[in-house]
Amino acid sequence: MFKKCSLSLVFILGIFICMLDTTVMNVALPQISKTIHTDLDTLSWALNAYTIIFASFTIPLTRVAEFFNKKYFFFFGALLFGIGSLVSGFSATFVILLFGRILQSFGAAILFPLSMSMGIELIPGKNRTNVIAILGVTQGLASAMGPTFGGVITEYLNWHWIFFINVPLALLIILLGALTLNEDDIIQEDLQSIDFLGSLLGIIMLSSFTSVLIEGRTWGWSSITTLSVIGLSIVSFIIFMITESKSRNPIVPLSLFKDRNFSGASLVIILSNLFLVAVTVLLPNYFVNVENLSTLNASYMITPITFSIFIASPFAGLLLKKVGARWLIFSGFMFMAIGYIFYADFNALKSVLFSCISGAFVGIGYGLITGPITVIAASDFKGAQLSNAQSVVSVLRQVGISMSVAIFVSGLYVNLSSAEKNTVQYSNKAILAMKLPNNITQKIQEQTTQSIASQNLNSKSPLNLPANSMISTQINENKKKIEKYAKNAYTFAFSNLYQKAVPFIFLGTTTILFFSRRKKY
Repeated sequence: MFKKCSLSLVFILGIFICMLDTTVMNVALPQISKTIHTDLDTLSWALNAYTIIFASFTIPLTRVAEFFNKKYFFFFGALLFGIGSLVSGFSATFVILLFGRILQSFGAAILFPLSMSMGIELIPGKNRTNVIAILGVTQGLASAMGPTFGGVITEYLNWHWIFFINVPLALLIILLGALTLNEDDIIQEDLQSIDFLGSLLGIIMLSSFTSVLIEGRTWGWSSITTLSVIGLSIVSFIIFMITESKSRNPIVPLSLFKDRNFSGASLVIILSNLFLVAVTVLLPNYFVNVENLSTLNASYMITPITFSIFIASPFAGLLLKKVGARWLIFSGFMFMAIGYIFYADFNALKSVLFSCISGAFVGIGYGLITGPITVIAASDFKGAQLSNAQSVVSVLRQVGISMSVAIFVSGLYVNLSSAEKNTVQYSNKAILAMKLPNNITQKIQEQTTQSIASQNLNSKSPLNLPANSMISTQINENKKKIEKYAKNAYTFAFSNLYQKAVPFIFLGTTTILFFSRRKKY
């Protein structure tokens, strides 16, 4: 019993720390920016490098582990992740922080897929479904907990500790693993060779694809850089598919996708993570910069999502054998859609109560999906096929996160720009309507426009109009009106995103057509 529990803890922790670090940095970015004297655009590379490398190197590094020794590569991945966390925590410059995050991402690319595949392999068959569901739930919980976890640690300690906390966990993984992992129990595939060409093409394809998703807005979606990277991704994908279809030891056996359940699970994993991250990453910014909540209180606003995932997931595991995958996935997307409908309501988003209710619906929906879909993705695969399947699933999860950033952050920038423009126009009309002397009118308009223009993505908040002896009671009243208009405009910038996403969540329910009605899991 001790060995079984210890093994489960090892793999759960391995998954937890890897997924936690995909979102834990977000709320701490302003503090990190001030400490290491780096602007947010530059600092975002420390955030994005983790996702890009994690997604790009997971499959090839998993194959290398299978070729040599999965047990020792598992320990190496945990060690590398721990060292990267230590470097990131001690970093005083952007370069050192970026280096630490790169080390973390390579460690995660090894640790995460091996935690999944070895965790499933080493637990007795009768408990396979339960173990897979628990490992799947851990992924969603860790990702959803990131903003809350980061907010609490940043508030009560400092941002360095969002990285330091990983170090003892990585050491615990290595220690418990050394005590409980028996090499004779680990299925080591007898690979004759490594598909180096496929690995290289896969890295180029995924790194270019995730890079353009994350940085496309910054580069400009129609810029030469963006179009070139998209072209590189498409060309490398075509060559990759041709190479893999002819390779004796492909890094991604295309036969995986002949399994309808796996293909459907792949699509659901992308969509569910896309819609989850759109809430857990964007909403803290809204609560801090529009509602003027503290970082800590903003992170608490995400807690209902995490709590609901934790509550709903065990029920989903129990219901999977009784009602099947179709009903759970359909219900999951419907719950997420209801949550988004609440978020899409302009007034509901401004209400703490309704925001928490919305988050609970999103969390319940994701909780109903994440455990069962991980079970389905594992299907009846064993050995090399299981490792391959879990590697692909790991990548698709990161693709979903990257797509969420690309779609929702880009959409948010467009909406915020529109809100800024409308607010300037409204304020200018309001100031002109007061019929003040031209020199005073011009000065107030300039100050107001500067106040609006100085806002960045992380501070698109209600206006703080300058006050001085020339500003009369009449002007102060107009100032309040402009601030109210600005707050409403910026609130709509967020709520409009969720409104537009609702039809696509409903469309996600059609993925149930991939899954058999009669198959028992």
